[in-house]
Amino acid sequence: MKSLFNLRLLLLIVCAAAIAACQSAQKNEETTSVNSTQAVALNEDFLKKLELPRTVVYIGLDKPKDTTVAATKIAPPAGMVYVPGGIVQVGSDEGLAQERPSFWAKVTPFLMDTHPVTVAEFRKFVEATGFKTEAETFGNAGIIDETTDQQWILKDGATWHHPLGPDFPPAPDNHPVTQVSWNDANAYAKWAGKRLPCEIEWEHAARNAQNSRNIYSWGNDIQTNGQYNANIWQGKFPVKNSNEDGFLYTSPVGTFGKTPLGLTDMSGNVWEWQSNWKFNYEALFRTPAQDSDLGTERAERGGSFLCEPSWCHGYRVSGRSSSTPETSLFHVGFRCAKDI
Repeated sequence: MKSLFNLRLLLLIVCAAAIAACQSAQKNEETTSVNSTQAVALNEDFLKKLELPRTVVYIGLDKPKDTTVAATKIAPPAGMVYVPGGIVQVGSDEGLAQERPSFWAKVTPFLMDTHPVTVAEFRKFVEATGFKTEAETFGNAGIIDETTDQQWILKDGATWHHPLGPDFPPAPDNHPVTQVSWNDANAYAKWAGKRLPCEIEWEHAARNAQNSRNIYSWGNDIQTNGQYNANIWQGKFPVKNSNEDGFLYTSPVGTFGKTPLGLTDMSGNVWEWQSNWKFNYEALFRTPAQDSDLGTERAERGGSFLCEPSWCHGYRVSGRSSSTPETSLFHVGFRCAKDI
């Protein structure tokens, strides 16, 4: 068992490094321009490996000539938002290496949860099915705070209902559920008759289904009239959090308001699992793809309460992260999507 613990701790450190991959230092990485690749035509074989949902009907470096999308608007069920179809420029050519090159996508309408799945909602799933999360199976999960000397550790007894461990208070019902792996999130989504969104759908929704080029879903400023618009880290991570937004860890969903589309918590609070493996954008337009173009980690979007710009500005709409599918962390949750 000790060897298994050590292996998972190593994986946790690797995943923490992946999360830190949104560091601004990446801007100085040497990157390969698409112009230097062998082709700029879409790599159809690589695209198939991504297993994107049927809502994604176009991907290309060029804006699609036909930008129309059939309107199939319906009244969304409670707790979900109708996301209109449209075109979106995914990524940012001014962003980090993992956000480049930006590319165009065309997305048909779908539904998305208004907010991340809460502790109360996940409890209903557990009580209805007897489901046991991977953190519960392993007996521990990842946390970092003052009690860990600002180092990532696998905390014994950390679970979805006690994300910081049994020696801390339980997670409030109206907070996003955390300490759930990608596999756990996927199981919940199937039980709920939904699915996880892919990165393209998520960014389309974060850009308010209008290809907004704002940094965040609500605009370009993290504060409005001195008030924070998201639950993020204030200060210098991980040394000092001045806690100006009032939350050291997760916050109740919806605390910081809604986006123009009607979604909440699209920046900060918790990273959100995506359906797809994290992939190199450039590989969509390069033949042949390289082994490293498709990772062994599932993508995450939205940033979290641990993000601060000097090391992680992942709460921008183009920000990305990832973790291995069995990993459970106290700042990673999920929301669901549904086909129309």
